Amino acid sequence: MGSEWIDRPGVVRDGEELDVARLTSFLQKQLPELEGPVEIEQFPRGFSNLTYLLRAGSRELVLRRPPMGADIKSAHDMGREHRILSRLSGVYDKAPQPLAFCDDPGVLGAPFYVMERLEGVILRPEMPAAMHPPPERMAAIAGAFVETMAELHAVDFEAAGLGDLGRPDGYVRRQVDGWAGRYEKARTDDIPEMTSVAAWLDAQAPPESGAALIHNDFKYDNLVLDPDDVTRVIAVLDWEMATLGDPLMDLGTSLGYWVDPEDPPELRQLALSPTLLPGNPNRAELVERYTAASGRDLADPTYYYVYGLFKIAVIVQQIYARYRRGHTRDPRFAHLIEGVRACSQVAGRAAELGRIDRLF
Repeated sequence: MGSEWIDRPGVVRDGEELDVARLTSFLQKQLPELEGPVEIEQFPRGFSNLTYLLRAGSRELVLRRPPMGADIKSAHDMGREHRILSRLSGVYDKAPQPLAFCDDPGVLGAPFYVMERLEGVILRPEMPAAMHPPPERMAAIAGAFVETMAELHAVDFEAAGLGDLGRPDGYVRRQVDGWAGRYEKARTDDIPEMTSVAAWLDAQAPPESGAALIHNDFKYDNLVLDPDDVTRVIAVLDWEMATLGDPLMDLGTSLGYWVDPEDPPELRQLALSPTLLPGNPNRAELVERYTAASGRDLADPTYYYVYGLFKIAVIVQQIYARYRRGHTRDPRFAHLIEGVRACSQVAGRAAELGRIDRLF
C-alpha cells in the first residue's frame, strides 16, 4: 500500500454542483496567491457534509459545505467546524489547517469553508482487495486508531481556546434526549426497536466519566494515513460534530461502527467500517486497548455501545428522510432504512444481554 492508494475525488454528482464563477471570485479575494482557473471534483464518500477538491494551478484545496436540502440552522454549522479547526491547529497536529470561511449563502447557497488538502490513504468499507492491509499491518493501524483517539481525548481544550465549545455537565442525558428527539422528527417507518432502545438508554444512563474534546464520528474513514507508512495517522477529518463531552460516549460511537465477524449478516452487510479485515481486534479488545491507552476506567461498555448504535441509526434515518422527502437524489440513500433496522435490532440485543460481543 502506497501512493497509488491515495484517496482520490471523482466527478461531481448531479444536483451537487458548485457555482464556479462565484466560488472563484470568493477565492480570489480570500486567497489572492491562488493562480489559474478553479477546477472542481467531489469526494464520492460520506453521507453528511459534501466535500470537494479544488484545483487552482498547482494548489489543491478541500471545500466543505452542508448537504443539499439540509436544515443548516440547527445542524451542519460550517462556522463552528471552521472555528474548531482554527483553534486546534496550535495544539493538535492531526487537525487540517483551515484557510477561509464564507457565511454568505449568496455564494454557494449555504455557508462553507476551505482547508488545506492532506494527501493520504483512507480505509473505507468498500475498497479494492489489493488495498487490504495484511493482518499484521491492519493490527498496527488499529493500534494507531486507538492511540489517536486517546491522544485526542487528552487535548488541553482550554489551552486551545475551546473551553466554550460545549457543556460537558449533563452531556450523557442531553445526548440521549437529543438523538431520540431527532429520530422522531425524521421518522418515516415504524421500527419498534428504536423506541425501546431509546427508553433503555434513558433509564440506564450512567454517571458522567469526565470532560474531554470529543470527535463524535471517530472511525477509520475519518482518518488519513501516511501513504509511506499506513500505520501512522496524519490527520483526523470531519469535525462537524466535535464538542466537549464524555469521552466514553465518543468511544461508544466508534464501537457502533466497529462490526465484528460474528455479528449478524444484516449488520455486516451495512459495511459501516472495514473492521472485518483480518488483524482488527474485536470490540471487547478495542475497549481494552482504549482503557490502557487513555488510562480511563470502563468496567461495562454495554451502555456506550448501545448508544453508539442508536446514534448511528438516527443519523442514517435522517439521511433516509431527506431522500424520501426529495431533498437529495443520491441513489446510495434509497435503502438506508434497512440500516436503521439492523442497528436498532443489534442495539436491543446488546441491551438485553448486557454485553458488546457474542450477541447472536
